[in-house]
Amino acid sequence: MLIPTIIMGVIAIIFLIIAYQKGGGEHILGLKAAGNILIQILPLLIFAFIIAGTIQYIIPNDLISEWVGAESGLRGIFIGSAAGGLTPGGPIIAMPIAAGLLQSGASIGTMVAFMTGWSLWAFTRLPIEIGLMGWRFTAIRLVCTFIFPLLAGIIANFFFSKTEVV
Repeated sequence: MLIPTIIMGVIAIIFLIIAYQKGGGEHILGLKAAGNILIQILPLLIFAFIIAGTIQYIIPNDLISEWVGAESGLRGIFIGSAAGGLTPGGPIIAMPIAAGLLQSGASIGTMVAFMTGWSLWAFTRLPIEIGLMGWRFTAIRLVCTFIFPLLAGIIANFFFSKTEVV
């Protein structure tokens, strides 16, 4: 996490310098906007990290291994895909949950399926998608993307099941 933090810090400093050089106090307005975003998102971040940190301690490791671990095979990939598709919210919620499960013994294939299902299926976002894009478009998109979380999980298990990721 050190390298990504350094990269984001450098980018933030560059943006602040650019905003400062524009004059007119844009750098101050940018910092105020960042503070407002932080105030809005901080509670969600705290709760997501609590979930990620505690999930590995409240769900027994043997249960995780059985249902979503390396021994679970296709069942784990199906569970990961469905759980990802049903996980609400953005990456602030989904990624800490996936990280917590991965550290608890979930297989790489299951977590790839989880993240791909979260990204492509997004069942909790269907009402707004149907409202804005129409039911026909939404149905076509779901049919076209249905296989990808499962396929991604299978590929990850096949090629990377021996890879240490945590």
